[in-house]
This record gives sequence, structure tokens and C-alpha cells, in this order.
Amino acid sequence: MTTTDLSPDLYLHLAAGDVSVVLDATAGRLPAVVHWGAALGPQSGDGVRALAAAAEEPASGNVVDQAVRLAVLPEHHTGWEGRPGVVGHRSGADWSPLFTVTAIEVTADGEVRRDGPLVETGPAAVTFRARDEVAGLRLTVEFELLAGGLLRARGAVTNAGHGAYEVTELNVALPLPARAREILDFAGRWSRERVPQRRELVVGTHEREGRKGRTGADAATVLSAGVPGFGFRQGEVWGLHVGFSGNHRHYAERLSTGAQVVGGGELLLPGEMLLEPEATYVGPWVYGAYGDGMDDQAHRFHHFLRSRPTHPVRPRPVTLNVWEAVYFDHDLDRLIGLADRAAAVGVERFVLDDGWFAGRRDDTRGLGDWVVDPDVWPDGLGPLVHHVQGLGMEFGLWFEPEMINEDSDLARAHPEWIMQTGGRLPVRARHQQVLDLGIPEAYEHILDRMSAILTEYDIAYIKWDHNRDLIDAGTPPTGVAGVHEQTLAAYRLMDELKRRFPGLEIESCSSGGARVDLGVIEHTDRVWASDCVDPLERQQINRWTMQLLPPELVGSHVGSRVNHTTGRDLALSFRAGTAVFGHFGIEWDLAQASEGDLADLAGWVAFHKRYRDLIRTGDVVRADQTDPAFQLYGVVAADRMEALFFLAFLGRSNESPHGRFTLPGLDPDALYRVAPVVVGTPDPSRTDPVWYGDGAGTVLNGRALAAAGLQLPGSLPERVVVLRVTAV
Repeated sequence: MTTTDLSPDLYLHLAAGDVSVVLDATAGRLPAVVHWGAALGPQSGDGVRALAAAAEEPASGNVVDQAVRLAVLPEHHTGWEGRPGVVGHRSGADWSPLFTVTAIEVTADGEVRRDGPLVETGPAAVTFRARDEVAGLRLTVEFELLAGGLLRARGAVTNAGHGAYEVTELNVALPLPARAREILDFAGRWSRERVPQRRELVVGTHEREGRKGRTGADAATVLSAGVPGFGFRQGEVWGLHVGFSGNHRHYAERLSTGAQVVGGGELLLPGEMLLEPEATYVGPWVYGAYGDGMDDQAHRFHHFLRSRPTHPVRPRPVTLNVWEAVYFDHDLDRLIGLADRAAAVGVERFVLDDGWFAGRRDDTRGLGDWVVDPDVWPDGLGPLVHHVQGLGMEFGLWFEPEMINEDSDLARAHPEWIMQTGGRLPVRARHQQVLDLGIPEAYEHILDRMSAILTEYDIAYIKWDHNRDLIDAGTPPTGVAGVHEQTLAAYRLMDELKRRFPGLEIESCSSGGARVDLGVIEHTDRVWASDCVDPLERQQINRWTMQLLPPELVGSHVGSRVNHTTGRDLALSFRAGTAVFGHFGIEWDLAQASEGDLADLAGWVAFHKRYRDLIRTGDVVRADQTDPAFQLYGVVAADRMEALFFLAFLGRSNESPHGRFTLPGLDPDALYRVAPVVVGTPDPSRTDPVWYGDGAGTVLNGRALAAAGLQLPGSLPERVVVLRVTAV
């Protein structure tokens, strides 16, 4: 890795993963994206100068007299009438800065080539340093194209003047071509997260603000714009994700001139970023993912996450969480029995959920008092921990470190640690308030209490919950908005616990899937995608969560036959067949399971163990379907020698038989055997197609499987059929 200092007057062409990004950083101006999309191949200095000229808008009526230039952090002074990049003021002045770039640094693994005004390289990180002497501001822009073709950028503003400067917005914006006229992002609610929604990109702003103090079950997650009708397998699409777990903003904007962008950044509350002289605000990473189809886009996120040195690489342990088995009713004998049954079916990690700490018999009290309840656990957690570990399983424990009940010893001792403003406590949510971790004493108290528990017991895993939005989240006694500091403090707490306890894994759970983003995943090892484990709901929740995260980071569990959230009565094969495509686990009172169910469950556990490395390393593929009653998805090995596909029957189709399905993502010239996989008790209602043969399946090349396909089996709704595909 080498760093090269460059003059602030050049073009940059970064290329990686079949993606090109061309930046115009000429004449000391902030970098502007000339091209972000399909690979351009090697360029020349004259060629890239012509490319930049070709992108300039012609003069037209009723706009400024020169071409409007859109920087990565858009500038109002250029005539850009959309959302600016840096928004702030110094007592009402210095609100429209004009930055001049003074230095550019390129850090790259490979060769950095120079041809006249053009600097060309592969994946690289570029840092632009700029200042506005009049406004008294310094600006750093970091722009990086990663090896898999994912780009990311962020800004940092330093107050270099006299007196305080308030930053109110710091947005990164990436241009969209005119053909990107349809947008897709996500809505949702508790237990039904990441519901896709599409609309035309029209003149105006499609803005998604998150003001919950956490990412939110209704978060945009990835805001994409593409050619109309773009799908999983084809259609150019440009997407943006803000990697931050606090308040945030995503937007797609189209001006009356036809110029359009996707952008975003942290949503700062009033007074939250008041910079004293020489203080700096660093915005979150904003990620941009281009793809030919949403699968291609998703692969860019997945490649980046899997390339991190902190990414989990050991086989993901099959996990049992006890919440839906016992809720707050903790009883040692009952939990030991549950652990015995879990170990018998092949579980590798046993997690004790809410209810183990002082006074916690329901959700109205005890949060903040992180000591083992002596009434329920007179001998501590040791007997359960030792029994679980004696069965060969890891032990995990639930915490909600950022929260506090008013009915707790901690709240009675330190009411001034509860986030509040206006001289009042915020409205309760789930009977709880927010503990201000931005207060050093509160942070140290929680760190010490959690460290004491983790020192006393051998705990391999924390289920880290966060069960309320941050409303009126001020820092006492002044009441100044504190969401930004609270978010960073939570990150620090996670990191410090991992430093103190090497090997500790943390799950991001937030009322289920309300904290799913690339900020929190830098500090955790998986997310809990939803509190709803109903497989009919999870088919959609998991499918769209994987637009951002690969399956090994998405907690996915088998629930009880009658689902606790929806009341649906669903077959074990559908529940387990849905859950295995993720970080597999169980959320079920196994004492209520029949011997037949336990035997079938053990079969699904063994199936997952057989294929979890493929799921952890392969490319996620999803087919575009016209029939909403059916969907196909799977994972293809990096060398395309093996694949798993899942045929999910979600409802009753209008046609019968159902017709053909295709298998995307395979090597078109390789021969493959496609065969059904039967796990547990066969489904007597299924009608096998001719190509099943005697169960050995059929052999076709990848091109035929992708273009012509195979007849679907006949199936009742709410079933999953698994296919194994192997090169022959």
C-alpha cells in the first residue's frame, strides 16, 4: 500500500470490480463525479478530458451563466439548487462556503499511472484537503473505491476560524444518469421490517429521514435508483446507504434541469454539532453501490463486508435463544432441560435472554441493574453456564446496555443519567428510558457492570438489544441534543468489551431489526433481522435484508409451530427451510416439540452444518418472478462448482401446474446435476416433476438452466423445496 501526493489539478479514474469512477478535481475545486457505473477500460488524458467536457450542461434559460458543477459535497455557490453538502453557519454568516483544494493523496495497492491530467489506478482511497479562508473552515473529503466495486465517501469539517461554527448538515451526493428514473427503498414496522416500495423519480426530493436515534424498522436501508423495471438479475441500478446507527438521512433528488442525485448523511439535531475553534466533525461513511441488477449491487456490499479483517470466518454456530420458550419465567431446571434438548439436536450456542438480572420479572423494571437476580438465581448463573458448556455449547447472554427503567436501583441512584430535555422525562416506551452513555460516569458504570458479568462467567456472545426510540434525547442537565454522542458511545462500548474479552461476539438486536446498518456492523457480528420468525414474513424480511448484508450476518431462527407474532400454524419444513438460509438458529420451546419434530429439526441442523460454509462464502442469487406466489433464491459458490437453491411457495398461484423456473448465476458452459434435497419427513402433498427422476435429478448446462429452466414441482403453499446443484 503506497501513498502518492498529487497536485490539486487533475482527473482521477478508479477502476475495480467492473466499476469505473472518474473524478474531476481540476483547478483546485472539490471533486466531482464525471462517471460512476460500468467499467470504462483504460483511458487517456485527452479521453478523460473529453469525457468531462461531454458531461457539462449547455447554457439554458433562467439558470446561472456557467455550467453548474456538482461536487461530491455539493456547493451552493456553483449554482447548484439542490441540497448542499456542507450546511452550517457562524452566528448567521459563513453559510455558503467556497472551498479550494490544497492537497490530494492517493493510497493504492497497485500501480498509479499518469497520462497528462489523468491519474489512473485500481481500487484506491483518495483524500482531498481543502479550505475556505473567508469562512474559516477546513474540509477533508475521503473517497474510496473498494476492490469489489463498492465506493464510499465521507466529509470532515474543521472550524479554523474565530468563535463557534455550527454544522447542521454534511451530505455526500452521487450523480445519477438520466436513464435512472425509478427508485426503490424500504419501509416497514416492528416485526415486518424492510418492505420494498417503488416509485418514479420525479422533480423534487424523495427524502427518508430517520429521527429515532436508531436506524429504525422503517429505514430506507439502501435507496436505489435505476432504469425502469430493474430487477435482481438485470437493469442498471445505483444505490446509496448511510453507514450510521443514529439519526440519518437518505434522499433522491431531481432538479428541473434534469440533474439528479442520490445522497445522504447524518441527521444532526439543533446544536448537536457546535464546533469550537479547531474542533472537527467527521460524517459517517456514505456507500454507493452500482450494479447490473440488484444481485450485482448486493454482491458489492457483501464483498466489502466479507473482506474486512473483523468479518466472522469460523462456521456460524447454530444458536438457540430462549426468549420465545420461557420469556421472563426463568427456572434452572426448565432451562437445563431446554439445553439438553438443544444439544441433542445439534445446537452449538445457548443464549439466555431477558429476565436474568435483579428485579426483572417483567419489562417494567430492572434495566440498568446488571447484577444476577439472587431470588431467581441463588447460586448465580454458574450452574446453567457450566451445564451448557458441559454439553459442548457456548453460552450467550442478553443485555440492553443503553436503556434504563425508572423502577431500577440505577435510576434511583442517578436520575441525572436519564436522557431528557425541557426539564421533563421523555414519554416512556416499553416502560423504559434511555441511559445517557455520553456521560462519562454512566458509560464507565455500564462498562464495569458488563465487564464484571463477562469476567465471572465464560460468555461467548451478547445479544445486544435496544428497545426504544430516542425521543427528547437530551443530555442532562442542559438538555442539549445527545443522539450523536449516544451513538458513538454505544460503538465505543461494544469495541471496549471486545478488546477486554477477545473472541466475544455481539448481535445487534433492536426491537428486532431496527438497527441494521453498516455502522453497527463494524462493531458487531450479526444482526437480528426481526422479532418475527414466522417464515412467511421472514421470506421477505431476509430476502431484502440481504440487499445489504450477506446471509451469514443475518440471524434467522426456527420458531414454534404456532407463531408467537402472527398466530400462523406452519409446517416445520417451511419454518426450518426458511431459517437455514442465514445464521441459523432456534427460537422454540423444544419441550413442546414431538419426537418426530425433534428428529426432523436435527436433520435441518445437520443440513445447515453441511452447507453453512457455502452460505457464508457464496454469491447470493435471486430470480425475478412474475408470480408473487413463488420465489426462488440461493447461493452459488465463488468457483461456481456448487450451489443451493430454495423454491419458496408463498401462496396459491393463479395457474396450475406452475410452469418453469430458471437457475441464475451458474457457469453457462458447465454441466450441472440438479437434484432435490429431502430433509426430515418427506412432504406427502408434493407432486414431483419428471426431471426429478428417482431423486437423482437431471443434468443440464448452466446456460440451459438460466434460459430454459425446469418445471416446478407441485406444492401446497407455505412450503420450501431445496435443490442441490453440483458441477459434473
